[in-house]
Amino acid sequence: MTPTLNRSRLVGLAAGGSAALLLGAFFFQWLGYAPCKLCLWQRWPHAAAIAIGVAFLALGWRWLAWAGALAALSTAALGLYHAGVEQGWWQGPETCTSGGALSGSVDDLLGQIMAAPLVRCDEIAWSLAGLSMAGWNAILSLALAAIWIAAARRAS
Repeated sequence: MTPTLNRSRLVGLAAGGSAALLLGAFFFQWLGYAPCKLCLWQRWPHAAAIAIGVAFLALGWRWLAWAGALAALSTAALGLYHAGVEQGWWQGPETCTSGGALSGSVDDLLGQIMAAPLVRCDEIAWSLAGLSMAGWNAILSLALAAIWIAAARRAS
């Protein structure tokens, strides 16, 4: 007989998954992998999912599971966008990626250098099995979204 997970356990699993991914991001930062702007953007929906999970466990409101799914889908979308920027599939934010051609005076060139981001969004700092941290975040967050949706659809 296979035990079934009730809604509260699924929510705990999904919120715990976001907590694990967020702790993993902080661990990599502690190891010296400074986050770029897009990396930081991906953390906020995970923080929201954790808060939503706590609120669900306290209040039991079913719609909170749908809100958790939305948070997980948001960070998955940001992770996919970031992975695409890293792969050169599309341009990232100007404040986070390398600029175009260098032109102008020496003062203009110095200004461009000084305004360049310290951590660029279009460079892969770490990868595993050909996927960057952003790519892994997208995949794992889609799995978390599926768990949130299963929790929202569960009868009890």
